[in-house]
Amino acid sequence: QVQLVESGGGLVQPGGSLRLSCAASGTIYRIDAMGWYRQNPGKERELVAQISRLGTTTYADSVKGRFAISRDNAKNTASLQMNNLKPEDTAVYYCNTRTQHFSNSILQDDWGQGTQVTVSS
Repeated sequence: QVQLVESGGGLVQPGGSLRLSCAASGTIYRIDAMGWYRQNPGKERELVAQISRLGTTTYADSVKGRFAISRDNAKNTASLQMNNLKPEDTAVYYCNTRTQHFSNSILQDDWGQGTQVTVSS
């Protein structure tokens, strides 16, 4: 019902920067929160950053001061600017939205396909 298309992952050296983008389309009445999670093999998916519809942001302690999340409500897009990247930031990053598909439906979690971020020299 909702398609999330991510872009911007890749290989970067420690200290470098990347910008991830996520575009939502499909059956959307309203998107509440938008966020980015990451996951490594054998580990649980963890929240990296989240932004509410009104712009309130939440960050994992490990990325505070280095990452910045933003969104465009009119375009149903979100971005994650990642600066001063560290090897421990290496993971598959997933876009997440909490979406109300119809005016009378409950919020539902939708996920992108994931984009690989590798931080290595």
